[in-house]
Amino acid sequence: MPEITHYSVKTNGIKMHVAESGQGIPVVLCHGFPEVWYSWRHQIKALAEAGFRAIAPDQRGYGETDCPEPIAAYSQKLITADIIGMLDALNLPTCNIVGHDWGGMTAWNAALMYPDRIQRVIGINTPFLPRGASKPTDLMRQRAGDNFHYVLYFQTPGVAEAELERDVKRTLRGFYQDPPKIDPAAMRAAPPGVFGAAGGSILDRMPDRPHGKFLTDEDFEVFVRAFTKSGFRGGLNWYRNIDQNWEDSAGLPQRINQPALMITAELDVVLRPEMAEGMKEWVPNLRKTVLVKGAGHWTQQEKPLEVNEAVLEFLADLKK
Repeated sequence: MPEITHYSVKTNGIKMHVAESGQGIPVVLCHGFPEVWYSWRHQIKALAEAGFRAIAPDQRGYGETDCPEPIAAYSQKLITADIIGMLDALNLPTCNIVGHDWGGMTAWNAALMYPDRIQRVIGINTPFLPRGASKPTDLMRQRAGDNFHYVLYFQTPGVAEAELERDVKRTLRGFYQDPPKIDPAAMRAAPPGVFGAAGGSILDRMPDRPHGKFLTDEDFEVFVRAFTKSGFRGGLNWYRNIDQNWEDSAGLPQRINQPALMITAELDVVLRPEMAEGMKEWVPNLRKTVLVKGAGHWTQQEKPLEVNEAVLEFLADLKK
């Protein structure tokens, strides 16, 4: 098995921690919330063994990477520049990029903002969506009505931090659950991101039971150590820039021209598979959309074999 090496690079004014394995064509793996590079452990191994160079950073605000104080430091404009600066530091003119959850947003935006640096793009759970007509938080308030919307709950600085950092193990157990036992058709009936009536907090809506089976106890402790050290402020600040991201995207063409792959999860209650329907209108070189049956939100960790197979199939012809 190829060894995973760890190092830091200076990029875009911050120090970024990177985990890497393998040699060959570079594939950058961008994690989501609340995760770190370790979320890609199964993909790092598979890519390296298949002859690729797997590069998995802790993104801005996470793990061993710097966590700037200002909320404004977490816009997608800056976060994608982190990735490009990392490529510069590694003397890589181009890469292929894979992103899950918020990392999917980074992957699509990197392809959009730096088309000459991104060869191919893979979205896991997070589809490419064109710029909406209204600010995202306005749309969320409209959809939520009088109900609880987790993204809106995250908007007030300090509130979610206090809750999530009170007991890091309890918080991460709540997030890292196996897929819900729910009919996929029933998921489509409720607005995404809305979880029950107004009032209370995010953990009120998450079970307090052992973590999902897709994690060993040792895996779980890796995440616990990371968030005990970093806290959750950096990751939450990504959410607090959603309106700024919308403002910044005003002058960008809403079209991804690179070859692309979309991987969706049947039981992700937030990033639902139907959100990727019709994506080919804005991603004309979308080669395939793969639905991973039985997978919830933590798709690449829950179903690594299925995800690895789809990713390696999509990238295989690059080595010919």
